[in-house]
Amino acid sequence: MKNIFGNVLIALISSAFSFFLFQFYYQPPAPAVEPGPPARLIGNEETPLNTNPRAWAQLPPADFVTTSKLVTAAVVNINTLSASDYRISSGSGVIISSDGYIITNHHVVEDGSTFEITLYDKRKVEAELIGSDPTTDLALLKVDGRNFRPLAYGDSDKVEVGEWVMAVGNPFNLSSTVTAGIVSAKARNINILRGSYAIESFIQTDAVVNPGNSGGALVNEKGELIGINTAIISESGGYEGYSFAIPANLVRKVIRDIREFGEVQRAVLGVGISEVTDKHAADLALPVVAGVYITNVGPESSAAEAGLRSGDVIVSVNGIKTNSVPELQEQVALFRPGDRISLEFYREGSKFRRDNVTLKGLDSSSASFRR
Repeated sequence: MKNIFGNVLIALISSAFSFFLFQFYYQPPAPAVEPGPPARLIGNEETPLNTNPRAWAQLPPADFVTTSKLVTAAVVNINTLSASDYRISSGSGVIISSDGYIITNHHVVEDGSTFEITLYDKRKVEAELIGSDPTTDLALLKVDGRNFRPLAYGDSDKVEVGEWVMAVGNPFNLSSTVTAGIVSAKARNINILRGSYAIESFIQTDAVVNPGNSGGALVNEKGELIGINTAIISESGGYEGYSFAIPANLVRKVIRDIREFGEVQRAVLGVGISEVTDKHAADLALPVVAGVYITNVGPESSAAEAGLRSGDVIVSVNGIKTNSVPELQEQVALFRPGDRISLEFYREGSKFRRDNVTLKGLDSSSASFRR
């Protein structure tokens, strides 16, 4: 797959003693596409209060003081130890319940036997690993106790490019550290996760993130959790301008699955997919070069039963636009087998809608179909 960022090192951002990269694909792998033109700021034509809208659009919020106080109390440091008490890695985690459930990255806890948690007030406690999912790079830990101060989830579907955000974690094994930046892009696939059904639809920001921030919080101005920091792109191993977070809506679903079932309940459409190209758009009379092109449909799959065919272009799931492969993957991953969704798609220049499309699981015939 073509790497849209060129020949750069993609680094997982835990302060592990060794780092490694993973080849990523989900359902059939799909080629990355060059980024589209930058978004334009659209001012109010009736009341042009500022002839340079970028000047005010880039102003930061008044401050993050209140947000920082709220969030730092919910972010912890994690040291992962082997059976022989050798430290494998360290990272961050986010408390999401008053009774001590903590989200972090799979790569922070991978291969660990003991998980030492340092809370905001410097207390050290041991955590139990409830479960983890390498296909989303998420894990759930649990510490004993009550009256922890959790973060509330925000709606990552409503996050906008240009929005101010704050990253909180424990870089370089330091105590809680806060940085701010803006959302640079959404639905980024940077090819680092392993597994045939891995999902990468990252929120990209320019908030400073360094080794040890893995598993830390990305929050909006209200202090709502909109992402879990997981990766950076770097040639040096340190921050160089790009950081990536798992969107909160996906985090919430995966963590709920792990908490209830001990593993992720993955639903799939059972189709081969690729990005829409300008040739597709011209041949199929699409209004824009966007959507997800179906290359083939698995027999007895959810898509087949819904009447989808090769050559269809999916443009939304439950009313949420799916302009790219990562966006479609993320939206489908929010559901469990047996859930019903609605799909909008184009076929030969006309737009169609299918309601009550019942999703199947990975153990069905739909899951085994690959391009």
